[in-house]
Amino acid sequence: MNIHSKKRRLAAAAAVGISAAMVLSACSSSSSKSPAASSGGQVTLHFFGADYGTAGTANSTQLYWQNIATAFHQANPNITVDIQTIDWTDFPNKLKTMLQAKNYPDIIEGDAPQEYAQEGIAYPASDVLSASTLSNLIPTFAKQGDYQGTEYGIPFTTSTRALYYNKKLFTAAGITAAPTTWAQLQTDAQKITALGNSTIGYGLPLGSEEAQAESYMWMLGDGGGYLTNGQYTINSAANIKAFQFMDGLVKAGVTEASPGTVDRTALWNDFASGDVGMVGGSPAVVPIIQAAGKLQSTDWATAPFPGESGPLTDPLGVDDQIVALNVHNQKSAISAFLNFAYQDQYQAAFDKLYDLLPATTSAANALATDPIFGSFVSAIATSSAYPSNPNWSDVSTQIKNTIGGALANPTTVLGQIQTFATSQN
Repeated sequence: MNIHSKKRRLAAAAAVGISAAMVLSACSSSSSKSPAASSGGQVTLHFFGADYGTAGTANSTQLYWQNIATAFHQANPNITVDIQTIDWTDFPNKLKTMLQAKNYPDIIEGDAPQEYAQEGIAYPASDVLSASTLSNLIPTFAKQGDYQGTEYGIPFTTSTRALYYNKKLFTAAGITAAPTTWAQLQTDAQKITALGNSTIGYGLPLGSEEAQAESYMWMLGDGGGYLTNGQYTINSAANIKAFQFMDGLVKAGVTEASPGTVDRTALWNDFASGDVGMVGGSPAVVPIIQAAGKLQSTDWATAPFPGESGPLTDPLGVDDQIVALNVHNQKSAISAFLNFAYQDQYQAAFDKLYDLLPATTSAANALATDPIFGSFVSAIATSSAYPSNPNWSDVSTQIKNTIGGALANPTTVLGQIQTFATSQN
């Protein structure tokens, strides 16, 4: 995820109620391989999560969770929550190492729950959330935590995707409206590229940072996707067609060079600098635009992402989930902490800190009329989420690392990913 501007970082930290300096002294990390300590009625829970910000700064997620843990401990003196967060780029490998060493945390934020459920080490969400908290989760994302009909994952933060476009470049190129089809997008991208000054018509990030998202948006545009009736169909005819069209954009010279090596963050920054006409993105693009200071609020806008024959009605929706592990038998303490953490004030603080969307209906409703985020919130109900198959985490990594090559040879590369996905089931 992307960090916020300094001004709003500090405002969000203050909203949680403890200054960064106070929280820094309280931060700690979990290295014990023993079960959560429980002596004389005292319980220590171990929380391991992804850091959406920058360690050691005011927008570190370590501080966000430590603020909650401190407030929770004040209300529940017998329960201490030990917080450890790791940068997103290192999070998967660090978590894998911990689990291989059987160094199990009690709560994980940022990983899919299905493998833990399959192994029998995860609590069902209904075991650790109150009925009111459980029913307040946005249904679109709540179902993503299902394994064999039981919800194990608990969505914590969400986002949807849209097409960002530079209105100044559109005007200069004689474009009067955002594209709604692939053909219109290509035509508009050609006009923008023709303006010169190395301007990129459409930014196509298929580098390893989040290639699975960019790919999915295009697949959805042709009625494709990663699954059909719950089974992987990554090399479907619709997906191959989508990559053939994307390759056409590259060959036409309207994207950046070598999209398979370019990450979304780089292109979001280039859009914010006014060098890219269009790019797909989440609400996290907004603070990048604001921090760059090159585009005013009237210089850019968002629109539904184009599909082959019309705008997407089921855009990509993404959520990061929490899973509670039963290895240390701390269900009661975990339940108390999670119900506390899912209060609207903490959902709102996280969303303001990282320009993401809530996972609870009540917090989302509060953003429904927001001039920037309202359109992203309204797209949640019909959004298309990633697969919830137990091996999706491994498949997603494979997609990130290899799908950029599908531009030149979609049949072969998508077929290889399909083989990997089905062999991992």
